[in-house]
Amino acid sequence: MSITETINNDLRKAMKARDKERLEALRSVKTAFTVQLTEKGGAKSLTEADELKIVQKQVKQRKDAAEIYLKQNRTDLAEKELAEAKILEQYLPEMLTGEKLDEALKSIIEDIGASNPSDMGRVMGAANKILAGKAEGREIAARVKAILNS
Repeated sequence: MSITETINNDLRKAMKARDKERLEALRSVKTAFTVQLTEKGGAKSLTEADELKIVQKQVKQRKDAAEIYLKQNRTDLAEKELAEAKILEQYLPEMLTGEKLDEALKSIIEDIGASNPSDMGRVMGAANKILAGKAEGREIAARVKAILNS
């Protein structure tokens, strides 16, 4: 079952349960999916990678908004954004961190044959494709840089 189908099913359940918070979060993702499909030159259907990118973007937007609200002492709005982000994170795969991420990156570096920091661009291109949705780009870049410099 695709992420879109799962979200549609959960959206119906949230409507029946009258769960406003979940309903609002899922509707926003469904809207983002629809916008992506109807954009000029857009694809006829979304791939799983596209769906993951959209959900990740929605989670990031909510976390960024919560951070801004906290700076402005609006904890009520920040809590709402963080709660929605937590709901949407359920649709993302488990994130790689620490040793697991390092192992994955080392195998990618080995496959590519990279040996020095000047190969970072090639490694990042491959790593971003392989680890899409499984790790944040900033963390991947920092770890790749550390591995290549050692």
